[in-house]
Amino acid sequence: MIAFDIPDMTCCHCNSTVESAIHLVDARAAIRIDLAAKTADVETEASADRIAEALAAAGYTPHLRRPL
Repeated sequence: MIAFDIPDMTCCHCNSTVESAIHLVDARAAIRIDLAAKTADVETEASADRIAEALAAAGYTPHLRRPL
């Protein structure tokens, strides 16, 4: 599992955009987003770099929190 802090994720629309960006990289990814904490936990076989690139392309600034 890969965990990201996404400090510029602020609303429900952001939640959907983040999920869509991740699913573009891995359609089967399991995503748990905590909007209040501004975090996303992603269970995926894709690399953290690829997920981070997709989030950045969607307009966010993801920070790798820690691999779980």
